[in-house]
Amino acid sequence: MRRILNILVFSVILCVVGILFLQLHVKRTSRDVIVTDISQLKVAYTGIVLGASVKPDKTLSLILQDRVDAALLAYENKKFKKFLLSGDHGEKNYDEVNAMKSYLNNKGVPDEDIFLDHAGFDTYDTMYRARDVFQVKNAIVFTQEFHLPRAIYIGKNMGLNVQGYVADKHEYPGNSHFTRREWLANMKAWIELNIKKKPTYSGKVIPITGDSKLSHDKS
Repeated sequence: MRRILNILVFSVILCVVGILFLQLHVKRTSRDVIVTDISQLKVAYTGIVLGASVKPDKTLSLILQDRVDAALLAYENKKFKKFLLSGDHGEKNYDEVNAMKSYLNNKGVPDEDIFLDHAGFDTYDTMYRARDVFQVKNAIVFTQEFHLPRAIYIGKNMGLNVQGYVADKHEYPGNSHFTRREWLANMKAWIELNIKKKPTYSGKVIPITGDSKLSHDKS
């Protein structure tokens, strides 16, 4: 009985050490390419905006608006050419990507510079589809500081040349919860990468260097 207990204790310790090591590894992988100053960004072809919640009136939540505004600032400073707006549009009545597109259109960004990924249901799917569906090679990722290390970690492990720009402009309700959730999300990402999980949807190839209208909703 004592031997079994020792094995269980050792297993728990080993598991905790493994989890801690993974968190450090994710941060170490990304820390050199995450910036807060727009001038420190290297020029890339694509700016990937990671989706977040949209309000019932189809306006952007604060956390999503800050991501889009950060990307818009970089675009206006000629740090990238094409937007890839990736989010949840799995249901007819819930649409993150077109909400982002409308916001950018109202700011003067033309349709030709905006690509939509309607099946970016999570960060893993977004990066996978950026590479395989949209043929992205190099990109700047726009999201909050708590989220960027995982996004960069996934992107790098998929062979993408990625940088991250911190989009934090406000204090967000539940910020501490987001940080704690990243521990579990990092573990999920590690598993998905190692089993080479397929995204929820693959779809036909729409090169980011081609016609953006192929990614838009049909009128």
